[in-house]
Amino acid sequence: MINSRKNKISAQDVLNGDVKGLKRLLPFLGPAFIASVAYLDPGNFATNITAGSKYGYLLLWVIFASNLMGVLIQSLSAKLGIATGKNLPEVARERFPKGVSIFLWIQSELVIIATDLAEFIGAALGLYLLFGIPMLPAALITAVGSFAILELQRRGYRTLEAGIAAMVMMVVLAFTFQVIMAKPDAGAVVAGIFTPQFQGVDSILLAAGILGATVMPHAIYLHSSLTQSRIVGIDDQEKKQIFKLEFIDILIAMLIAGAVNMAMVVVSAALFFKNGLVVEDLDVAFQQFSHLAGPVTAISFGLGLLIAGLSSSSVGTMAGDVVMQGFINKRINLYLRRAITIIPPLAIIAFGINATSALVMSQVVLSFGIAFALIPLVIFTSSRKIMNGLVNRKITTVLGWLISALVVSLNVFLVVEMFI
Repeated sequence: MINSRKNKISAQDVLNGDVKGLKRLLPFLGPAFIASVAYLDPGNFATNITAGSKYGYLLLWVIFASNLMGVLIQSLSAKLGIATGKNLPEVARERFPKGVSIFLWIQSELVIIATDLAEFIGAALGLYLLFGIPMLPAALITAVGSFAILELQRRGYRTLEAGIAAMVMMVVLAFTFQVIMAKPDAGAVVAGIFTPQFQGVDSILLAAGILGATVMPHAIYLHSSLTQSRIVGIDDQEKKQIFKLEFIDILIAMLIAGAVNMAMVVVSAALFFKNGLVVEDLDVAFQQFSHLAGPVTAISFGLGLLIAGLSSSSVGTMAGDVVMQGFINKRINLYLRRAITIIPPLAIIAFGINATSALVMSQVVLSFGIAFALIPLVIFTSSRKIMNGLVNRKITTVLGWLISALVVSLNVFLVVEMFI
């Protein structure tokens, strides 16, 4: 249920039609901003920088298409929570045999560990690039920062949403500054967004990497949890109203996430591709930003990486709590969970494994979890027995299956290509 009387009245006033204009959105904004942090995962930084440096503005349309798909998938997750009052793992536990639920829990925990690895290493790398702090001490500082963000959740969902939204806006400002300093070709940017095309097999593979890594399993699990009891509708009519307003939240959040990802490609194209540089490591990107556009531009890149890593690491911990509670009806303290999930990235950093390589490998592990989140989501939201009045329209179900097939196929393709 809603945590404060003030927010409950505000939301109910909107549902009753007593509030007009943009103020109607205020009680419903927030959940999508938390979920959208997954779309700013540090693992995407390397992919976007590589895409821009190799192919200029060519693959911007892939990010645009990926975010359109993300809007549909996140809206299905949010709708499931609104319609049922349950999150995706809880519905799965009710509908699937116990053994299947246990399997889904184990694989989702592994996926979240991989997610946390990317986010943790990204934040530590940001500290290393900004302040020259060695990776292991930087990782320990990152751990302290992630605990601090989790403290926001204890203070209530509004405090957490405000904190995450503020961090997302810092990333937006960082990349806005970089775009201004890079002075990209506006015409080429527009053409890149709206003209689907490739240049050889390698560009197709990179496009598959961008698209396949866009949908994050933990974001799907988490979004349904964020909407399941935040604002509760008493009947189908109210639930439909809530979903329409939450959908606007999703559109805004995904627009911002998409714009940031595009900005990474644009800046890389304007600086690296223009100068004939192929950049695939984030530390090299940082150095080249400083060389080509000045130290302030490099600092803004490092800050964006640091903040994205910190904010997304806390979201990964929250998702871990959701899948354990949902699939097996068990819970452990969030701080204990955070402490446990710190161990793998600390070990990798201590062994001196290349940070960018670790980010790439984490995306491979993530690939295995996509199907186990996406397919149940489409099945459940297509069932009138489960969703009642919020059941998918036929076209929505068709699009959901097409996107699921595409994303899962691309992830399988990427895994095969990487190992072969």
